[in-house]
Amino acid sequence: MNQVRLFKSRLRTALSLAVVSAVLAPLALLTAAETKVEKAPKAEKTTEQKSEADSSNKRPKVAPRKLSGAELYSMDCNRCHPERYPTERTAAQWKTILLHMRVRANLPAKDAKAILNYLQEDSGI
Repeated sequence: MNQVRLFKSRLRTALSLAVVSAVLAPLALLTAAETKVEKAPKAEKTTEQKSEADSSNKRPKVAPRKLSGAELYSMDCNRCHPERYPTERTAAQWKTILLHMRVRANLPAKDAKAILNYLQEDSGI
C-alpha cells in the first residue's frame, strides 16, 4: 500500500515537471530569439575623429587621497566591533592585537602600519 502511494506521488511530481517544462521551453526560446538582435557593423573612425574624441574625454588625473591611520582604523575596525580608544591599551598590546586583527580583517601591510602608528601615538602607559 505504501509503495503504491510512493509511486503515485513520484508520478505526480514527474508529470508536473514535464508540464512545467513543456510550457516554459517555448517561452525560453522566444525570449532568446528576441534578444539576438544583429548589430550593424561600426564604421571606423578617422584619425581626426579619434584625436578629437580622445582630447574631449581626457580629465586631469587625480591621485587618490591617502587615508590617515585614524580614518583607516574607523573604517576597517568598526566593521566588526565598536571602536576602541587608543588609550585603552599600551603600545605593545596594540601591536599584538593588530598582528591578529590584520589577518582577520585582511588588511594590507601599509594600512596596518598606519593604523598601528595611530594607535601607538596615543596609547596608554
